[in-house]
Amino acid sequence: MSPPVPGAIQVRPAQPADVELIFRWICELAEYENARDQVRGTPELLAEALFGTSPTAEALIAELEGRPAGFAVFHATFSTWECRAGIWLEDLYVPPEHRRAGVGRVLLSHLADLTIQRGCPRLEWAALDWNELALGFYDRLGASRIEEWRLHRLDGEALARVAAGTGQGS
Repeated sequence: MSPPVPGAIQVRPAQPADVELIFRWICELAEYENARDQVRGTPELLAEALFGTSPTAEALIAELEGRPAGFAVFHATFSTWECRAGIWLEDLYVPPEHRRAGVGRVLLSHLADLTIQRGCPRLEWAALDWNELALGFYDRLGASRIEEWRLHRLDGEALARVAAGTGQGS
């Protein structure tokens, strides 16, 4: 591998040795999103998800001048309308010291290219409605907002109730 070019951003698949760093960045992102108390995962669970016997997610590491500068975690989805798999970007994070250097754009560009290479028609993600910095970035890329769709989640007791057939709805 040739030495990094000054100012150049390289993207590579994450390796098991990156798990601690990715998990630290996940916690930093959760802190930024005012949700650090909601992080229940561990580096061990992340390692299993990314590199275990049946990986359920993948990760990319962006390097700026040979040093880690951001990450993206993503996984497959499926569209019944397209009848094809897509990619869901779970998290894209660039630490403050590396922002405005093009790291996020290069990570997203790499993931968009990977989406096309895999024959997927869609790359999708969610962003918090108050994160104007991220929303503006995505708008400048040409990403469309799907305002009419609302994200839903079952977890904890609600998930257990529905699984047991005792959910509130019918």
